[in-house]
Amino acid sequence: MLKKIFAITFTAAVLACTAEPKAQKPVEGIPNIKPDEQQSLVTKEVVGLLENYNYKKPKLNDSLSSIIFDRYIKALDPSKYYFLESDIKDFEANRYSLDDDFRIGDLSAPFYIFNVYLKRYNERINYSISQIKNKFDFNQNDTYVYDRSKLPWAKTNGELDDLWKKRVKYELVNLKIAGTDEAKNVETLTKRYANLKSQAAKFNNQDVFQILMDSFTEAVDPHTNYFNPRNAEAFNQEMSRSLEGIGAVLQSENEVTKIASIMPGGPAFKSKKLNAGDKIIAVAQGVDGEFEDIVGWRIDNAVSKIKGPKGTTVRLKIIPVGQELSSKPQIITLVREKIILEEQSAKKVVKTVESDGKPYKIGIIKIPAFYADFKAANAGDPNYKSTTRDVRLLIDTLKNKDKVDAIVVDLRANGGGSLNEAIELSGLFIGKGPVVQVKDYRNSVKVYKDEDSNITWDGPMGVMIDRLSASASEIFAGAIQDYGRGIVMGTQSYGKGTVQSSIDLNSLMNSGVLNQLAALFKKKEGEKKAVNAKTDINSPTVTIVDKNGVPQLGQINLTMAKFYRVSGSSTQHKGVIPDINFPSIYPLDKIGEDTEPSALPFDMVNPSTYNVVYDLNAAKANLLKLHQKRMEKSLDYKMLKEDIAEGKKRENETSVTLNEAKLKAERDALEAKSLARMNQLRAEKGLAPIKKGEKTPKQEASDFIEDESMNIMIDFMKQTESLKLSKNLNKAGTK
Repeated sequence: MLKKIFAITFTAAVLACTAEPKAQKPVEGIPNIKPDEQQSLVTKEVVGLLENYNYKKPKLNDSLSSIIFDRYIKALDPSKYYFLESDIKDFEANRYSLDDDFRIGDLSAPFYIFNVYLKRYNERINYSISQIKNKFDFNQNDTYVYDRSKLPWAKTNGELDDLWKKRVKYELVNLKIAGTDEAKNVETLTKRYANLKSQAAKFNNQDVFQILMDSFTEAVDPHTNYFNPRNAEAFNQEMSRSLEGIGAVLQSENEVTKIASIMPGGPAFKSKKLNAGDKIIAVAQGVDGEFEDIVGWRIDNAVSKIKGPKGTTVRLKIIPVGQELSSKPQIITLVREKIILEEQSAKKVVKTVESDGKPYKIGIIKIPAFYADFKAANAGDPNYKSTTRDVRLLIDTLKNKDKVDAIVVDLRANGGGSLNEAIELSGLFIGKGPVVQVKDYRNSVKVYKDEDSNITWDGPMGVMIDRLSASASEIFAGAIQDYGRGIVMGTQSYGKGTVQSSIDLNSLMNSGVLNQLAALFKKKEGEKKAVNAKTDINSPTVTIVDKNGVPQLGQINLTMAKFYRVSGSSTQHKGVIPDINFPSIYPLDKIGEDTEPSALPFDMVNPSTYNVVYDLNAAKANLLKLHQKRMEKSLDYKMLKEDIAEGKKRENETSVTLNEAKLKAERDALEAKSLARMNQLRAEKGLAPIKKGEKTPKQEASDFIEDESMNIMIDFMKQTESLKLSKNLNKAGTK
């Protein structure tokens, strides 16, 4: 269906990809990064998709061009560390022309801006390295302004020199306070800046294009996003909670790809030959493929070589942890498998809380996201992974083995995901009935229902949310609240009430266009290089191709609809307001949909026809009184409010002292205050005090909001024992 809807947008694609861009102004002193034909084509087509199918149907004009321009400059240099005032004046010529350029796929101006940024970046790093060995006076009363976002652009290199000299001094005084000697501090900081310079040298056109497209799409709305081919792969991996590879988390350290951790159950784990800390210096495909040295590679390029389809073989040259790079490497052969990312999936824990001499068992289900392996589901895999499937199994265990009295679904920091999963998950608790309404870009409203009348859990339940709970989390929490199915606890949620459709741009192209793209690429790079271009780390222009040599265009997540609760209210801007509200540890004026300038407004549609399970208004009022009574006496609550106030006080700070004695005194005072507060809490709970430098035992770590939510659930259970929720649930849903 999506392909049919969008096909008209691509009718001129063949001609478009042969157009020559305007000559790009060269920037001396660096390898200039340039866009490729695919990026030119993608830009032009994204303009069409946004103007015709985005919910806002925006017009790309001079006004939007100006917003894109500002966002792009801010994305590159948010604290005004690199660009000079003269650079910004030079760039201003492009403020009102990006709209016209994007329509014809001309990216020369933004790539020129990036190349200037890269030159300035290298200048700043080189200057900083030259300052590290200076003898600084740490007794002076000077300050370092680390946030210059509200200050004017520096007029001269001298102004930036002064800023970066103070930055170097700040980093050195930090190392000095930590207790290491001067020679070691100089060595540490020199390596740090050398690494920054090395990483900057690995920037390529894919990186530049991603930053540019983020600035473009988010100027329209904050949730329409373009993903370059690598980022698209990562996004879809996150949604499916699975990947195909060796089952190891990799990181880059001093130009070497290193194993950060091993995933239980994967090929690396089963082999018993790999360990965290091992260095991977070369990779070969298949049992007899030639090894490619990957020392100095970008981490994403290294990962793309090591990952691959399940059932295929990869060979690694390894330097075991603790050995020098000059040591003789070991060769490890692994067969890739599909890895389920269990640590990022729904999990359960059971808490037993005593009240009035009676123990209550409460099952907490932590859901990090609403995920689904769409690829496996579409392929007919009966065991495909999804949030609802995982939670259903967890509920069965909580109900039949753990014998819990209530269940709390913890959606804190859950940014959402699959709309369908939010609908199906709601059905586990309310049975058959409407869950959410969706209004598309044509203003057509559709009611989405859970069609399964089976109820997995019919007992008391609650939902925990915070400011980072968004999208699908808000659909679920809103449905539970509207149906009177349970108690929602926490803070006002994010307020993302928009729906995105994921569109693979290659899938919208006809075969003729794809063949032409492949031919263009082969003409430029040559047949052999076309196959291996995705690992050509020495080129600032990198084209990602598939196994057939067809360049990949990436993916766009396009805002095409808004969702509404069954009550008719949108969660857009307003989010879900909890029944029992806690102070927010996240600043509500800095985080949330209502802080986004390009966000869609709040509105309403007609309510759906549904039956409320039970009118919980009286119960909620009583729960609130009991909660407030506890909070009046709660030291945790008092300290939480103090922490929030302290955080708000620090929000406007933009500088720090460079006087060693003052800085150390400030740090010591904060550390002493934190220790005193911790021991005050421990004393109230009958625990021994912690000494300076001693860590809190892991099993004693307390989540105050979770603990109080358990108390609220116990109060809820006591008040609703006579409600017979299961009988009411059978009547819920559509009339």
